[in-house]
Amino acid sequence: MKLARIKTSETDERLALVGENSVRLIEDVSIDDLVAIAMKRDPSSLNLGRELSFQDIRFLSPLRRPVSIRDFSAFEAHTKNVMEGGGGTMNPDWYQFPIFYFSNPNCVIGNRDEVAPPRSTKALDFELEVACVVGAPMRDVTEDAKDWASSIAGFMLMNDWSARDLGAREMKLLFGPAKAKDFATSFGPWLVTPDEFEISDGRFDLPLTARVNDEVWSNGNVSELHFNWAQILARASADATLYPGDVIGSGTCGSGCILELRVTKGRDKHPWLKAGDVVELSAPGLGTLSNRVVAP
Repeated sequence: MKLARIKTSETDERLALVGENSVRLIEDVSIDDLVAIAMKRDPSSLNLGRELSFQDIRFLSPLRRPVSIRDFSAFEAHTKNVMEGGGGTMNPDWYQFPIFYFSNPNCVIGNRDEVAPPRSTKALDFELEVACVVGAPMRDVTEDAKDWASSIAGFMLMNDWSARDLGAREMKLLFGPAKAKDFATSFGPWLVTPDEFEISDGRFDLPLTARVNDEVWSNGNVSELHFNWAQILARASADATLYPGDVIGSGTCGSGCILELRVTKGRDKHPWLKAGDVVELSAPGLGTLSNRVVAP
């Protein structure tokens, strides 16, 4: 089941069930009920209204304002490329547990929203990720949990926009990233419930692609996670309760950002983003998440 928050006019925001090229409005529910509907996994129970084509609507972020955002670094290739490209080596502790940082739930944007970078950055980057949305309270999940997906409302594309120069300065001080990530995080265009995926060993096969101005820059796959989703959720929920509406990001896939591409394939071929650039993240079933960069 694919669910979306959509806009049918300047003032009308609705929940909708997503089809191949159209959506069906869901009647008699609040715009904030998306997570609760996703947890039912039963489209036949929905009171469906009129059908609209994709051309007649705008997809908003599936969540208006997440309860929290934890973004992990669970792809070994991403971290290894960045570390070795900068002349360093992998820290052995990286393999002991998945790490994450908290992002800003008030800076969430959706499909076709504009991205205004920080005024001081000269190194704007995209990050190709997938995120899951918690649908039921979770605490102290075990790393070998088999039923973790029953507490997940769904998965969606995530673009963790980054000001790399700001982040580099912050993290030299053993803190952050903070202002490097404080301005925009894209979600969408819709939320897909876990039953749509063939999950095995806490992973599923899902190709990921990032395009900049219609040119393919990055390819990856969710199956390449070093830490699987059960391990990610175990770390996130250790001694802390996860609540419906919490967002858990996978982190950037291998080759899934400009920082990596500059050190592995050359800086000239992969300049930092500038005003007017359009970044599109896509995956089968999850759709395409598109955003245009504008001037600060």
